[in-house]
Amino acid sequence: MGDSPEKSGSGGKSRIKWGDPFTKGRAAVESLAAILRYFPPHLSSSETPATSLLHDPDVATQISTLLRRPDSGAVNDNLCAWLYDTFHSADPHLQLVVLRFLPLLAGVYLTRAALNKPLPGFESVLLAIYAHETAARGGAATTVSIPDLAHPSVYHENKSPPAKNASSDLNLAVITPGLEPHGTVRSTRRPKIVGVALELYYSRISLIPVGSKLDLCDFCRVWSGHDAERADGRRSRISLPWELMQPILRILGHCLFRPAKNYDLFQAAFAACQCMNARAQHDMNAKAMLATASLVRLAQMDMDPHSDVDHTELPITNEISV
Repeated sequence: MGDSPEKSGSGGKSRIKWGDPFTKGRAAVESLAAILRYFPPHLSSSETPATSLLHDPDVATQISTLLRRPDSGAVNDNLCAWLYDTFHSADPHLQLVVLRFLPLLAGVYLTRAALNKPLPGFESVLLAIYAHETAARGGAATTVSIPDLAHPSVYHENKSPPAKNASSDLNLAVITPGLEPHGTVRSTRRPKIVGVALELYYSRISLIPVGSKLDLCDFCRVWSGHDAERADGRRSRISLPWELMQPILRILGHCLFRPAKNYDLFQAAFAACQCMNARAQHDMNAKAMLATASLVRLAQMDMDPHSDVDHTELPITNEISV
């Protein structure tokens, strides 16, 4: 076992001086143990502390309970300070632990922010993730090149180069726009900041436990305002611009069609897509209507036992059609 990490700070708040990956994980375990009411003893002696934190059900339950408390997200929220410090450890495994709780944190935050409640604790964590992504992308937009018949295929020879004009330029689609540094969260920036955090979540989603994805599905139903099982759905409805809707739908798509099928997750994601589709129709949002309806239809086809028919195959028949 290595030596305990040093801590320093002012004003009574400790700040961890991160070292090697094992020391970082052990420091995160020790600091979290001081916050939770009950801490599983085996985590203190784990040889892979970050991975153990990620998958421990007792830790997940207690952190979820703390994040849902009425006073969570305040400026003196110790759990938010732990999430902030842990993400700034720059250790990918510990950052994954923070991302594991992002759907719940973002869900509580967006629901309460719609009521104009100050939530600096939540915002500090979201800004830390946003700043990380801004630096990683260099502020540049994420684009993809769309095939264009004006350009030759890479699999064929091009004997005469196409004329250079505006119509023959590469057709680039912007997946996510460029990012600018932000030190505060304003109402106009909120969807973009949360959306960027969810994009990072999606990029690591295959490593995140199912319980975290179920949290997102539950909040999608609440945010849509069209959840028949919740009488207070209207009060919880939030604004869903495309910069927030897009990463949410990508996550729901993973939940529906992930390689390792999970029945509970599939059903939760399917219900969430139906609610989001109803919301898109209510808002007359054509882009969201197309995306959500496509997910719903694909999920219905996946549930259909006869959906494995290959319609590109010619039918075998003894009749000749003239």
